[in-house]
Amino acid sequence: MDWFPLYNSLRVAGISTIITFFVGIFAAYYISFARPSVKGALDCFLTLPMVLPPTVVGFFLLKAIGPLGPVGSRILSVFGFKMTMTWYSAIFAVTIVSFPLMYRTARGAFEAFDETLRYSGQTLGLSDTFIFWRITLPNCKQGILAGAVLAFARALGEYGATTMVTGYIPGRTATISTTVYQLWREGNDSLAYRWVFINLAISFVVLVAVNMFETRYRSTPRAGRSPEADGM
Repeated sequence: MDWFPLYNSLRVAGISTIITFFVGIFAAYYISFARPSVKGALDCFLTLPMVLPPTVVGFFLLKAIGPLGPVGSRILSVFGFKMTMTWYSAIFAVTIVSFPLMYRTARGAFEAFDETLRYSGQTLGLSDTFIFWRITLPNCKQGILAGAVLAFARALGEYGATTMVTGYIPGRTATISTTVYQLWREGNDSLAYRWVFINLAISFVVLVAVNMFETRYRSTPRAGRSPEADGM
């Protein structure tokens, strides 16, 4: 049994999750302080991939980074390599599709943060950077980590947008999702079931992790509030 699809899926999902983790945190943090009109417009733009069909996302991405696209053609002419039909091209597709989950979850955590702690830090002369890293993030970590796990799970199971920009090349671009589809097309149901069960096992572990984060988040008293106040 060729284990490359598992390795490639974990590689692509891991790299894309790291990207969405940091970009999603900073986007969610700064947008949470934006004006309502600006926040609404940015929310629509950043969460659009969550409601669009993945194949539509892949189509637009293919038109952008493909050999004839404005980005892909320039990189091909300058650096001499293609941005499609390679394993790393899946990172672009997976990052775009999974980003809204990280962004929305992180933004919800920041909006639930007790702002009196930030104001107290400012009155003590603490910098915004110090307050963000030492006060805000530690108090929002449960929601942020839950968003990262959800983004990883979404990245691991992505199929539509990934297929558009990477195709299916055994040993080069194959992922668990594309391998299951290819095996089904070939009539190899026994091997397809193996990959399905592997994906189910990984998904189960991810869901257990999300539930653990949510349970700990609900059971932890909010900063600046007493347990009695949460129970009211």
